[in-house]
Amino acid sequence: MKLFLVFIAAALLLGNLQAQDDIENEQVLPAEAQACVLPASPNAIPEDASYDDLVAAKKAVATFQGEIEVFRGCLKKAEENKDNTPGNLAAIVSSYNYSVEMEERVAERFNAAIRSYKERKAAEES
Repeated sequence: MKLFLVFIAAALLLGNLQAQDDIENEQVLPAEAQACVLPASPNAIPEDASYDDLVAAKKAVATFQGEIEVFRGCLKKAEENKDNTPGNLAAIVSSYNYSVEMEERVAERFNAAIRSYKERKAAEES
């Protein structure tokens, strides 16, 4: 009977420790990181973008990149909080990585518009 009680006590302790690990590893952005504002990506560039469209898009992309750097700086500051759990840190890293992917998509969209513009101009000159 005593062995049975020891087994139950050990199981309860292990369950509590495992629940604590689950809470610490749960990916939740801490409040400080939730206050960081992820900027919206710039408007889509028209398929048949003119030179003026590309100049405006370049300015919008540059503004976006500046705003995304501010977002990442805010995340970095939130990451430095000593009270963050491993799950908090993982959520911050996920947010940071998402911002990088977002910036890469915006850059690729802009570069595709430039390539398209150059191809159209080259075809007109031929």
